[in-house]
Amino acid sequence: MSHEQHSLAAPLAMSEIEFAALGDGEIAYIKTLSPEEAQHIYPQLEGLPEGITIFAVHAADGTPLALTDTHFAAVENAKEHDLEPVSVH
Repeated sequence: MSHEQHSLAAPLAMSEIEFAALGDGEIAYIKTLSPEEAQHIYPQLEGLPEGITIFAVHAADGTPLALTDTHFAAVENAKEHDLEPVSVH
């Protein structure tokens, strides 16, 4: 493979802005959080019980949409915003 062919086959780098816009208006990310993780990300949360599971729903650009206590509610929240829910790990 020549250098020119290799350059064409190389993956293109995305800027942070382009990456943030990927799926914008179409995808909602659902992430499982512990109470400690949720309080770190959302410092305004106080008094979350130990041992519960929290599901965070975010737009593709990272905008928080909801925090719920069930995966079902997180999926339904994404659908209410006309977004396709995608779980992240």
